[in-house]
Amino acid sequence: MSNESPLVMVTGATGYVGGRLVPRLLEAGYRVRASGRSLNKLKSRTWAKHPDVELVALDIFDEKALTQALEGCEAAYYLVHSMNGRTTDFEKSDRYAAELMAKAAEAAGVKRIIYLGALGESSDNLSKHLRSRAEVADILQRGPVPVTVLRAGMILGSGSTSFEILRYLVERLPVMITPKWLETPSQPIAIRNVLTYMIDCLKKDETVGKTFDIGGPEILTYRELMQTYAVAAGLGKRIIITVPIFTPRLSSYWIHCVTPVPSYIARPLAEGLRNPVLCTDQEILKIIPQQLLTCREAIDIALDRIQHQSVESSWTDAGVLPPPEWIIPGDPGWAGGNYYEDNRFVEVKDSPAEVWYRLMRLGGKTGWYYGNWMWQLRGYMDRLIGGVGLMRGRRSAETLFVGDALDFWRVIAVEPESRLLLTAEMILPGTAFLEFRISAMPNGNTKVQQIARFQPQGLLGVLYWWVVTPLHHFVFTGMLKGIASASRETIIKGPQRILKRA
Repeated sequence: MSNESPLVMVTGATGYVGGRLVPRLLEAGYRVRASGRSLNKLKSRTWAKHPDVELVALDIFDEKALTQALEGCEAAYYLVHSMNGRTTDFEKSDRYAAELMAKAAEAAGVKRIIYLGALGESSDNLSKHLRSRAEVADILQRGPVPVTVLRAGMILGSGSTSFEILRYLVERLPVMITPKWLETPSQPIAIRNVLTYMIDCLKKDETVGKTFDIGGPEILTYRELMQTYAVAAGLGKRIIITVPIFTPRLSSYWIHCVTPVPSYIARPLAEGLRNPVLCTDQEILKIIPQQLLTCREAIDIALDRIQHQSVESSWTDAGVLPPPEWIIPGDPGWAGGNYYEDNRFVEVKDSPAEVWYRLMRLGGKTGWYYGNWMWQLRGYMDRLIGGVGLMRGRRSAETLFVGDALDFWRVIAVEPESRLLLTAEMILPGTAFLEFRISAMPNGNTKVQQIARFQPQGLLGVLYWWVVTPLHHFVFTGMLKGIASASRETIIKGPQRILKRA
């Protein structure tokens, strides 16, 4: 790693914006210290082995670890947000994290912080999400380290939360009865324009310690944005009827049911859509001039990325991986309670590479190789009770990386032609894992093992396991056959169940 180039920290490097920012900083000649909650997740990124990147597993709420991670960095990008399904009060968590960041940056000698915030003028009607973004900016700015705040509205790009909500609503609903916030003006901006501002402001001393509004060249209502998407996607004009009875809660349920975005994310975003998010000045364009993409141009690029399976990062990347002790039964995470296991194997003529090829296409549009209607039913049931369901799909149809969302699973481990480990993110009375192991046999055949494990929580968890156990014979056996072999003629033995020894 060259010591001549400036070293910058990117917090939240596995998130939607952070995952795109890191490689562009490297291209611009910076050294990057990329941090995230999971080191394995960081290692799975395409830029992880770049000679000018350092990977740091970091809990943003650990002040000592945060200070150590910031040491030696000239600047730090703050891209942390606590709006997720595990945080009951994201405003409180964001407030605390920002306070720690301000203290740690001072202690580590960081010269400046760059924070991506949100547009929206202060008022009593400002949504919790926008209010929290503004509060974080204020906390950081009160600290001794100079802060550059970039306030953005809706970000348009393949895989962004805002774009996915827009895409699914327009594609799935030719006729919509919608809330009044569809008439609220906004100023969307393309993700590539956001990244240009974020990187170029490092080179401009005029941006130090200042706040800038960043937006695209157009002001549109959400209704107009929907129709713009419909034209870009080659769909017919959508019939949109607005009514006054939609509360933010109802809007979030509506988004939850139609799009992959769960209600705990949809509700704060829906509340924010009632507030005009417009740039109040254009000062940033004088300092960092660039060609701003129109909404149609941004949508065209995003659709092209999706069509060619080249989505660089996605809102689904933000999932949390379980700690290492949960991965292997017998470790501390499994102590103190029983777990159930369904272990099956099949022996086939196919090579490990051929089996791995099919395993890498599991879920999404490919499906689960057997009983897809049952998987879909389980996804609908999960969605109805507030879970993620199957609609998240997968970012790429051909490859899986640690941290990827896979329908209602999350990828925990990927060992090519050897092992794939998933953890369930559906709502369950317990914790579930699904593991696949592939091994070459001395006789030239390949053994494919499929292991489902479940640690129940209370009596409900025990009952759940015994209720679904009869279905495992059909679902798991059928899926194992589909993954293991392209035809029945190549199956040498099995599938059959391996009983756990006492």
